[in-house]
Amino acid sequence: MTKWEYATIPLLTHATKAILDQWGADGWELVQVIPGPTGSENLVAYLKRPIEESAAVQN
Repeated sequence: MTKWEYATIPLLTHATKAILDQWGADGWELVQVIPGPTGSENLVAYLKRPIEESAAVQN
C-alpha cells in the first residue's frame, strides 16, 4: 500500500504557477486549492507525494 506525506502551502495569486511548478518538480501532487483566511487574496494548496519505501519503513 502506498504511504503518503502531505503539505499545505500558501499560494500567492501573482506567483501561483511558479510555486506549483517548483513543488511539482520536487515530486508533490496538487490535491486541492481553497481560499485563504477571510479578507486574504491568497489561496492555500494541499499537496501530497508518496513516501519512499526506505523512509516509510523507518516510520
